[in-house]
Amino acid sequence: MNGDEREFLMTDADFSEVASLAYQHTGIVLAEHKKDMVYGRIARRIRHHKLSSFRQYLDFFKSNTESELSDFINALTTNLTSFFREPHHFNFLQQHWLPKQKSISSSKRRLRIWSAGCSIGQEVYSIAMSLRAAGLPSGWDCKLLATDLDSNVLDTGRRGIYPDSAVAGLPSDILSRFFDRKTNSTVQVKPALQEMVFFKRLNLLEPWPMSGPFDVIFCRNVVIYFDKQTQRNLFDRYADILSTDGHLFIGHSENLHGITQRFESLGQTIYRKIR
Repeated sequence: MNGDEREFLMTDADFSEVASLAYQHTGIVLAEHKKDMVYGRIARRIRHHKLSSFRQYLDFFKSNTESELSDFINALTTNLTSFFREPHHFNFLQQHWLPKQKSISSSKRRLRIWSAGCSIGQEVYSIAMSLRAAGLPSGWDCKLLATDLDSNVLDTGRRGIYPDSAVAGLPSDILSRFFDRKTNSTVQVKPALQEMVFFKRLNLLEPWPMSGPFDVIFCRNVVIYFDKQTQRNLFDRYADILSTDGHLFIGHSENLHGITQRFESLGQTIYRKIR
């Protein structure tokens, strides 16, 4: 579809301004090849406010930044996720990481894990299921923090209700152990699992209210939207808030080469803090 056939006019200057606002408020870099995506996402906001062009929307945004910002961010952020996506990360937690923690201390232990960019909660619930499946001791103090920019996906995560299609590929023992039937076409994460997780809206580029330390941080397929300097700053902050020997999990298309020297690679996009 060319510009003349589109419902709303979006000039190159309009796109540049949207991209600038996105970077300013989220650190996300919207390159030229994202133009069609930006058009589709922001067009929904234009219709919602009954406006007639991108210029009108941008003027509206400037006058109503506080009330519109959350919806603007929600419109632009992409939320592609599934249970046990990139399964080697969860296998590592279950087969190597938790057994090591158990061998270090058999007494009551504190574990803190952060899922940064948690989307609708499938990642953080996969972490919780992995820990339970690996025999997380009942007396341990284990809490999982799940954060995202998008308030809508956080609400979905808190509810823990998913369509059957989202769990179709899960083994039957996982389904029966960790999910309850909600309706004919939906399931809900069991309360014991939900109680481990705390959902919170957070912009990774702003000050963090939590002080840590975290034992594990998942930040997968998030930094691909950031420029190199933003990535450096973020991974430095992750290293600062991780415990000694803390672990960082990143996405399959990401790496820390040339970004930071504070982690060593354990392979398969799994890193251990070394300084």
